[in-house]
Amino acid sequence: MKSTSITALIFSGVVVACATAILTWGFYGSLPATAASASVTLWLLTLVCLVLAWRIRERKDAGKIGMDRSQLSPLLAAQFLVIAKASAWTGSLVGGAYLGIAMYVLPRAADLVAAAEDVPGVIASTLGGIALSAAGVYLERNCETPPPTDGEPA
Repeated sequence: MKSTSITALIFSGVVVACATAILTWGFYGSLPATAASASVTLWLLTLVCLVLAWRIRERKDAGKIGMDRSQLSPLLAAQFLVIAKASAWTGSLVGGAYLGIAMYVLPRAADLVAAAEDVPGVIASTLGGIALSAAGVYLERNCETPPPTDGEPA
């Protein structure tokens, strides 16, 4: 599995932001209100990724990744890697979507009551998506293992 490209994450986030901005300009009146509580899931997933990264890093530094019962299973580390990749991409796409909404809402917050009410939720969700993407990349980088030395069989 290749490591996630940060450039690809940024590019996909920008594309989704542009598409969402276009849709928001056309359909903002039909969209439901964006509450700040919408970002809670993003922030919780960010916290989960950071805790998993801390756990993996701690075990990797101590040399406690292996098949012994006292060690962290390599299969569990691989599952954490899948969570990391999914979190990085989800954060990029969701953060980009809320960024697109923010491009419409923020300039109109002084004129539209609905836009002013959406500002906290849109900002919290945009930042939550960006944080989730960064935490996913951080977890993924911590799940990488160094290549075996020359004396060890592959």
